[in-house]
Amino acid sequence: MGEPPSSLLSDAELHLAYSAHGRIDCREELVRRHLGLAHGLARRYATSGVPMEDLEQVAALALVRAVDRFDPTVGVAFKSYAIPSILGELKRYFRDHSWSARVPRPVQERLLKVTRLTDELSSGLGRSPSVAEIALAAGESPEQVLEALEARVAFTTESLDGGGAPSEDGEPRSRAETLGREDERFEAVEHRATLRSSWDVLDQRDRQILKLRFVNELTQSQIATEIGVSQMQISRLIRRALDQVRAVADPDDSQAVA
Repeated sequence: MGEPPSSLLSDAELHLAYSAHGRIDCREELVRRHLGLAHGLARRYATSGVPMEDLEQVAALALVRAVDRFDPTVGVAFKSYAIPSILGELKRYFRDHSWSARVPRPVQERLLKVTRLTDELSSGLGRSPSVAEIALAAGESPEQVLEALEARVAFTTESLDGGGAPSEDGEPRSRAETLGREDERFEAVEHRATLRSSWDVLDQRDRQILKLRFVNELTQSQIATEIGVSQMQISRLIRRALDQVRAVADPDDSQAVA
């Protein structure tokens, strides 16, 4: 009896046929099946000024690597593994190539406003404001605020002396001047994407803590009060839980840290 055509197999069956029996057609089918997903993730960075063709190529290569590195014994679906893996490759692409990309003027202006309001709200509230609070103060939607925060990626530079994010009057600032002011909310956006796709590896308490931190945007002190433990314990629990999801999302990075 002949082998079933790859188009009729599930993702898990495709990977098994490729990894255990060397069926290259199954590898190609798994890539083809998720190529639209990879291109969709690349489009999240469309405002960075980097050519979309380059972004889609990086995402496609990341998808191929995800197929080759996927371990179904971990207990997560291939798609849940592939999403954070592809996002990680896109992030490294920006970091390693130090793009000084051209951001559309409206997004630049929104970024300046968001940066100014973040400083003002932080002073007034005594804490970092949430995306919703920034959006309300700016008269923008939360999605527009997140777009502006993501655009900050485009202000990477070749050295500490060149082209940091512009100052309020439009003058360029050095990377050294802006290095200490990197917005943690961009990292929080990435954490949320990773958490959605790797949720199954966490126990109930870890899920609750990370939901409070990255979805409800509570501070560690507020979470400690909610859960009934110390803030130091919350900090350790968040770090441990994020290490767990990173290990599933990007095993190469987790091994490098270990």
